[in-house]
Amino acid sequence: QTVRWHIELQPWASPTPSLNYEASRFLKYISTSQISCEHMNLNSLKGYSETTKKPWSICLDERFSLIHRIRSKQCRLYSLGLGNDDNQFEISMANSGCEVHRFDPSIKTAHIQEGRHLWYHRLSIDWRDPNPAIAAHKLHSSTKKLGTVLNEFGHQKIDVLKADVESAEWKILENLILEDVVEQIGQLVFEVHIHWPGFEVSGNDSTVVRYWYSLLRELELKDFRLFHTYKDLSKPQMFLKKEAFNASSCYTLSWVNTRWK
Repeated sequence: QTVRWHIELQPWASPTPSLNYEASRFLKYISTSQISCEHMNLNSLKGYSETTKKPWSICLDERFSLIHRIRSKQCRLYSLGLGNDDNQFEISMANSGCEVHRFDPSIKTAHIQEGRHLWYHRLSIDWRDPNPAIAAHKLHSSTKKLGTVLNEFGHQKIDVLKADVESAEWKILENLILEDVVEQIGQLVFEVHIHWPGFEVSGNDSTVVRYWYSLLRELELKDFRLFHTYKDLSKPQMFLKKEAFNASSCYTLSWVNTRWK
């Protein structure tokens, strides 16, 4: 298997590169569900009435594996975050019998277990592993690629990967696609930020949006389908630092891997 260094870029949305065309194609794409899902929260399981502050929607329809893996207590959630206090979703998943691993570089100890099913790890998931030659690569916090963590933990699969990583999501997603780690994941729930290009994403505005769009199309080629999209109107209405396109700066997107039965 050959190593890929770059994702396949989609053709431009228009004959000559244009931010307007790229933005409208991208925004339409992230606002349109590709597959319908009837049951999207844990309240549909018996005995749950908790509400989470954010719509971390997972698909619990019978045709996908997640609901069956929750029932058989074989489900695994990885949650990537940065000092986020709202962990209601993780707690609900742990209460339903899922093995939950939360990665957050701001916690105090390397590994903490809370209850039977919930672990906190002082680790930051990144799109590259630290360079051992650079002493300054944060002495206190560990940074690793998701594929590296899966290998170290001995995990073959993640049923749900939830990520709220404050604009690192584009490069992390790219890494998961390039290294085929995404194929080990059943559902993705990502908060995406579009008020600026994101960490280490370069190029002019139209190039950036084409790259974002191409990344999401790569997910589609890997049989992921978008089943829920949430536009966060509590966040500034900004698109690449412009008050235009009627976009929020933040969307929560949920995909299911339709290959996972």
